[in-house]
Parts: sequence; structure tokens; C-alpha cells
Amino acid sequence: MPANSNQFERQSEFVKNLVAFAQQHRATHWSGAFGEFLEKILPGDPRGIARNSHQYMWDMIRWQGHETNHEGKLRYKLFADELFGIDDALERLADYFKAASAGSEVGRRLLLLLGPPSGGKSSIVILLKRGLEEYSHTDEGALYAIQGCPVHESPLHLVPYTMRPQFRETYGVEIIGDLCPLCRARLEERRIDVRNEVGDPPSHRREEKIAGDFMQMPVHRIFISEAGRVGIGTYAPHDPTTADIADLVGSVDLSKVAEYGDEGDPRAWSWSGAMYASSRGVLEMIEILKVKREFLYLLLTLTQEKNVKVSRFPLIYLDEAIIAHTNLAEFRKFLQESENEALLDRMVIIQVPYTLSYKEEARIYKKLISAATAFKEAHLDPHVLHAAAVFAILTRLHEGEDKEAEFAKKVRVHAEEDVEGVSRADAERIKAKMPDEGLGGVSPRFVINALSNAIIQSAVESLTTMDVLLAIKDAIESDARIDPKKKRKWVDFLVIARKDFYNRWVKEDVHKALFVSFEQEAQDLLNKYLDEVEATLDNRPVKDPITSEERKPDERFLRSVEEKITISDSGKQSFRQEVVRKAMGAYKRGETFALSSHARLRDAIEQYLFEQRRDVLRLVSSTTRPDEEAKQKISVVEKRLVEEYGYDAHSAREALNYVTTLLAQE
Repeated sequence: MPANSNQFERQSEFVKNLVAFAQQHRATHWSGAFGEFLEKILPGDPRGIARNSHQYMWDMIRWQGHETNHEGKLRYKLFADELFGIDDALERLADYFKAASAGSEVGRRLLLLLGPPSGGKSSIVILLKRGLEEYSHTDEGALYAIQGCPVHESPLHLVPYTMRPQFRETYGVEIIGDLCPLCRARLEERRIDVRNEVGDPPSHRREEKIAGDFMQMPVHRIFISEAGRVGIGTYAPHDPTTADIADLVGSVDLSKVAEYGDEGDPRAWSWSGAMYASSRGVLEMIEILKVKREFLYLLLTLTQEKNVKVSRFPLIYLDEAIIAHTNLAEFRKFLQESENEALLDRMVIIQVPYTLSYKEEARIYKKLISAATAFKEAHLDPHVLHAAAVFAILTRLHEGEDKEAEFAKKVRVHAEEDVEGVSRADAERIKAKMPDEGLGGVSPRFVINALSNAIIQSAVESLTTMDVLLAIKDAIESDARIDPKKKRKWVDFLVIARKDFYNRWVKEDVHKALFVSFEQEAQDLLNKYLDEVEATLDNRPVKDPITSEERKPDERFLRSVEEKITISDSGKQSFRQEVVRKAMGAYKRGETFALSSHARLRDAIEQYLFEQRRDVLRLVSSTTRPDEEAKQKISVVEKRLVEEYGYDAHSAREALNYVTTLLAQE
């Protein structure tokens, strides 16, 4: 019943949020003559009406909202729930639109996203396109265009050049751009047969009487739509030998030439090119470096001059942001050709590498599997995704002469974990990527494929971390694309992921599950250690809290804790002084000195407590039949693993068996 109740509450909450979303994005449709537009619409938001595509994009990103991360950097909500671990790239992307919207030369550069496969390049563009569609349905994102214009151009282009200075003085905004050939022809002709929208069937045609009076030109509100080819265009490369530039700029419509009598008549032109569709919004160029050079020059001229030259027509003004993406192999090939230097100079290149934080990588996996059918019925133990992520990060790090321990340390530093012996300055130096870090290694897709295979091959609907590591090993060994040397190295990375990460995580879970109230017992032990250390350093007795009798500090207890993390007898004094310094620092800041305050001492406390319950764990692997008391103890541990630490019955039992094996090897 509670489960059904929770499901009902979630459904009700979703419906409520959906209604609120619909009300917020309820679009107000408007249409009228240009004169009416100047009177009723323009005075309300001159700046919004006159903004260009880059300004519109930047306003959309800001409208979605932002938050500040732990480093004080802005994280925009447009990307927050979809893209993980590439905050630096997203920050540079936002900076590009911010600078372009301010009118800098950046706005005259083609934006190129560069990175390895499955690194998030396409996802970035998809989110921008979705954001534009949503924003255009709000009051803040209202867009207006000349009705029937094939490039959805701004109605302000109707204002004659001689009157634009007065317009600027009156409304405080600049008009940039010129009428397209079709709209210019509509003004010049006394009577033109025109469609309500480009592409409407003949039955929707109407006659309009403009007779040169641009104040009568019809204007309406438009809504950005990728499916409707309004404000969003996409070009994917074909075979370079057969690619036709008409896919971008259109071509003569031979069926209309006979009707209008001239191939140079704008009504006889097919305005179906991707450049026209993306006017007022964004043009996505997929694998841009695979296209012919003439395509690139066309695009770069558009970004630089905001114009396109089509045969038989004057320059066509188009306002759109161009976002292209490509992989590293194509880019390196492009760099080798000296004649491409001029093209590179007119690009803003943003690298989108793989994340180097295993925690962020695990979030990517969680997002990818949430929609996969194979994972809906399967239970994953709490360390499956993180262990797989550690392996992925190891393949992306600089392949120097680092020892195994150094590799593990780098992974933890990139995940913002405190590592003993690594200062903040050292951590920043480690996080300063080598040129090839994050640009190679396995992709999230490789790991997800291995996870899927592990589920398919599993006899039970429960996946343990060891199952996944073995599945990744099989995927490595069976992949013909990976050379033998790299295979051996990647298998070694799996060993590091198991030994230096999973072993620690699973032992911590079992440690805690062995106690009724682990956290409180650990904190009490920490407080006791601190009291004994302070008394030792001050050379004073300790008062027993129960009997009030004074006694000497318990040196045996102190050493039994410290030996768990191999603190030598000669090094105990400096370790104890460090602990007291940290405790005093926490006290001065008004904070509690807790387990998280000192990583090595936390490990020592946990191991000390674990020793007290080791006998219970050893019962799990007993060859003889355990008695009822032993069964009860084991059952309690398994139950806590399930209820409090994210395991199911199968993975809890496997975890206990695994930790028992580790104990036997110690």
C-alpha cells in the first residue's frame, strides 16, 4: 500500500508540474500588418525584438537559470541534468555566446565542438535546440517575422535605411540586416500571389495587396521548431563526391520557372536549404570537416559577413549561429593541410573531452541505463557504476610511467577526493590535464555495452561489481579494434579498479553493516582517540567518565588504532600533532571534528571497529553448518546491506563472501 501511495503522489506531482509548465509556456499567437506591429508589439520590448541569433541564444541559456558549483563557477541548468563532468567545456560554450551577444568579433566565428566519440558534442547541440524551441513559446522569447518569408526574417528589415538612424534614436536599438529577395519582390510588385507559409499547398494561397506600402506587409509571431524547419537547420554530410551545395542554399525549382518565366525570379527558387531553415536560430553541421571545402567557405562567409550569395540573386542576409562538431581523427587530418589555416582562423574551437571524474562518469551511465529496457528489471549493486567508471577514467589518463598507486591517486584527485599526502597545490597540478588526457580511452558507450552483455548473460536479475568487471574484461579481449598491448594495459586497469577502489568500498559497506549504529560508534571512538591523544601530548592524566578516577593515557589503545594505517612508533608523535591541529581548526571554525575531517584517521577507526566484528564475518564462509545464532548474525548483516546500503539479497550475499575471501588473504 505505501508503494502504491508513493506512486500516486509522484504521478500527481508530475501532472501538477506539467500543468504549471503548460501555463508558463502558453504562447500568445499574433498576426497583423507591419504598421500595427510597430504600434502594439515593438514598444513593449524593442531590445527583444531587435536581438540577433547569438543574443537570442544567450538570453535562452540565462532564462533557463544557473547555479554555482563548489568552485564558485556557474553551471547552467539547461545542461545540468543531462551532461556531466564537462563543466569546463560548457563554461567556454556559454562564454562564446556571451561574448557574441555583446557584439564582439566572436559572433563572426563558426563554433566547432571537437572531441572523442560519445563525449557529449551532439548532446550539447540537442539541448541548445530544445532550449530554443521551449524559449520561443514564452513571453520572454517571443519572435516575430514577416509572414510568408522563407527565412523568417525580422520585420524590422522593412524599415528603410534612411530612417534607421531615427529608429535607433527612438527605440534605442540598432537594425541590422536587409530584406530577402522574395520579400523585396513582394514590395516592388503591385499584386503578388503568395502563400501563407513557405511550403503550404496551393489551396492555401491568397492574394495580398501591398502595392509598395511596406506598412501593410503581414507580420506574425513564429515559434522555433526543428520539425517545422523554423529557426533550426541540420546538415549531415553525404559522400563528398556527390554532396550538393543545394542542400544548404536551395536551387531553381524547375516546376515554377514556366509559371514565373524567369529562373532569377525569387518565387521560382526552392528555399528549402538548411541555411534558410536555420535563419533566426541555429544551424547544426554534423561532422563538418568531411564536407567539401566550398561548403566550408560558404559557411565561413556566412558567419563572417552574415550573407550568402546565390546565383542570380543579390546577397541574402541570414542571421544564425552555426555550431559544428567533429571527431579528433578528422580534425587532425584537417590540420595537416596548410590551405586550411585561413579556415581555422575563423573558427572558435571548444574541446569536449571525456570527463576525468569517475563520479561524473557514473552519472552518465545512470542516465544512459535509465531508459534502457535491459536494465529495468535488473538490480545493480551500489558500486557497479562507480567501479566501471574508474576503469574508464584510467584509460583516459596520460599514459606515462606512473606506478599503479599513482594512477589510483590521480583518479581520486580528479574526483575531488581528499588524498593523504596530496596538498591542494599538488591536486591542482595533477588535475591540470596533459594534452591527450580525456581525448582518448573508452567511451561511455563501450561500458554500457559491456553492462548490457553482463545482464543478458547473468542467470539472475542481479548484477554485482565483479560481474561487471569480468564483462568489461571480455569486451576488451573480444574487441578486434584494440591492439594487444593496449588490451593488456586495460586489463591491468581493471585490476586497479578492483584492488584500489572496489575492495575498499565493499569492505566499508560490510564494516558498517556489522554494527547496529556504526556511525555513532565510530564517532564515539574518534572522540576517545582525540581525548587520549590530547592527554598524551599535554602529559596529563585522563579522568574516567564513569568512576571519575584519573589514569594515564591509554597508549596501547592509541597504538592499536594507529597501527591499522601503518603509523610507525617513530612517526606517531607527528601524526598525533597533525590530528590535534585539524581538530583545533575545526573547533575554531565552529565545526565538529568528525570522521570526514581526517581521511587516514577515519580509515584507522573503521578498521579498528571492524576487527571487533571479524568473527561474525568469518562465519559466512564456514564449511560446517552454522548454528542458529550464527545464522541470525549473518542475516542481520545481510538485511542491513539491503535496507541501508543499496544491495539486494543476491548481491549482499556475494559482497559478504567477497570480503570474507579478502580477509582470508590478509
